[in-house]
Amino acid sequence: MLTEGRFEGRMAFAQRVREALACAVQDGWPAIIVCDATFEDWPWREREVVDLLQAWSKTGRHFTMLANRYDVVERDQARFVTWRKKWSHIVDCRVCRTADPQDFPSALWSPQWSIQRFDLRLSTGVSEGSPERRVALKELLDEFLRNSAPGFAATTLGL
Repeated sequence: MLTEGRFEGRMAFAQRVREALACAVQDGWPAIIVCDATFEDWPWREREVVDLLQAWSKTGRHFTMLANRYDVVERDQARFVTWRKKWSHIVDCRVCRTADPQDFPSALWSPQWSIQRFDLRLSTGVSEGSPERRVALKELLDEFLRNSAPGFAATTLGL
């Protein structure tokens, strides 16, 4: 069900994300980490993707999102923002403003699978389930998470 190997282009990348989320639903992945400077090219605005996230969302699951900034998500991906608000108890949004956006990883990680883009301009990367790549990617993401703070609040309080 999951396509392994290299990919090129935004459409191919978005398709890999859809495939990963469908597999997460089917196999019950307990955790997903997504990371990107802005999430501009991610298919969060699509009904299909939000439906997959909804189907995956259950008690005991955890979704971590790490970005350099969230303005694109808030402005252009309303379906995802609504899902994020509903499931805020399993969604941890982090922001890492100290990192250069050009050096920010663009990846989806789970204990079973990973997708990583190496060239954002061409949207090229690789997806696979090898333990070596997953461990290396998790170590990279953990470093950015250590240097992050809470961001993209599910609700805003005001007086």
